Amino acid sequence: MVKNNLDGRRLFVLDTNVLMHDPTALFRFEEHDILIPMVVLEELDAGKKGVSEVARNVRQVTRYLDDLLSAAEEGEDPMVEGIHIGLIPQIQDRNKHGKIYFQTKEHIDRLPDSLPSSKADNTILNVALALQARDDDRTVTLVSKDINLRIKANIVGVHAEDYFNDKVLDDVEQLYTGYYELPENFWDTHSRDIDSWQEEGKTFYQIKGPLVSEWSLNQCLFQPQDNFEAIVRSVEDKDDQPMATIELLADYRNDSHNIWGITARNREQSYALNLLMDPDVDFVTLQGPAGTGKTLLALAAALEQTIELKRYKEIIVTRVTVSVGEDIGFLPGTEEEKMTPWMGALMDNLEVLSPSDNDEWGTAVTHDLLRKWIKVRSLNFMRGRTFLNKFIIIDEAQNLTSKQMKTLITRAGPGTKVVCMGNVAQIDTPYLSETTSGITFVVDRFKNWPHSGHMTLKRGERSRLADYASELL
Repeated sequence: MVKNNLDGRRLFVLDTNVLMHDPTALFRFEEHDILIPMVVLEELDAGKKGVSEVARNVRQVTRYLDDLLSAAEEGEDPMVEGIHIGLIPQIQDRNKHGKIYFQTKEHIDRLPDSLPSSKADNTILNVALALQARDDDRTVTLVSKDINLRIKANIVGVHAEDYFNDKVLDDVEQLYTGYYELPENFWDTHSRDIDSWQEEGKTFYQIKGPLVSEWSLNQCLFQPQDNFEAIVRSVEDKDDQPMATIELLADYRNDSHNIWGITARNREQSYALNLLMDPDVDFVTLQGPAGTGKTLLALAAALEQTIELKRYKEIIVTRVTVSVGEDIGFLPGTEEEKMTPWMGALMDNLEVLSPSDNDEWGTAVTHDLLRKWIKVRSLNFMRGRTFLNKFIIIDEAQNLTSKQMKTLITRAGPGTKVVCMGNVAQIDTPYLSETTSGITFVVDRFKNWPHSGHMTLKRGERSRLADYASELL
């Protein structure tokens, strides 16, 4: 039977995958205590070799544990009395953190006969069972990213939870969309103190009213009945009343505003192009189902600004190399040649953006010219690099963790624009979900920075077959 005192001080038993996923998980349980089973240390030791993200995380966990053991106070036996997590330099307030314990002895096998104790997951489960039988005054909770282990824990009577610290939102439906539909009576309630002016060919409005406080910077506003479309440039309090400065958007659905020969096919695509073409917006995120035009829009904006407007020197394209099916094995060649199979979407969109005119030779020459401006790079070699005056496109960003997103975005040097694209409904990375994905993380964290923008694309424009399949299947 699981104890009910979940509000008191608790003891958390950590599974290996939690530490592999987030090395700082050791410091995320506030005043509660942590226990690390011996088999977890064994699995960490087995996973420390290599240059993968998981191996780096394991080595960081090992360093944290070494710091903790070194910080143990003189006269204490850390293996018996535990170590205050607040003792190490990474933690400022000792009183806000509990202790960390290590398993120092074997426990009596309390597992059902159907669960062999030789398996690592079952060994961790047995440790939790033994601690639960020993500690009557607090709840023992097993924390794991492994759903099957949590199910087994609930069956045998151990309280189990997922690791929630990296969860950005409770529900992906709460994710910031990047646009806001104004109500029909908006101008009746917000037109009293409105100011308008023009500056460098752009039209601005200054608006006060109750809805202004709900807007985010670079959020797109629209009112369908009046064909009104604008973007929020600033939000501030003036005379204890929220005031916003908004700018009318360019309509990229109009042929006169085509970008590298293409025009937007719906409202959200037009908003996305406004963000992509804005030199003052350094970071753009595009989220939406397959076929909504994310890659095409980003690539068209990149070519226009790199080749025609000369804002950037080069286009860098990269993506996560996570297979949908079975891995096809070793890929020969240079870094760019190894990435070629993963860049099918890029090549498909280049065909759309390259004028053919039924001239095979002309088409081949155009492709070669465009490829000189576009460089395909692997995520594996990004650490330590700095990109100056580049247009960087990160595709399939839903398969990145928040730490990987930080590593990539911090590569941007002066004059560089970063565009992240992804679909949170198509996550192929183990232990990532819609609410913990890297793209969800950056959309939520960047939504009020004046040099970033986000747009959720909903309407598929690939083909009627693809649209119907997306809805039906």
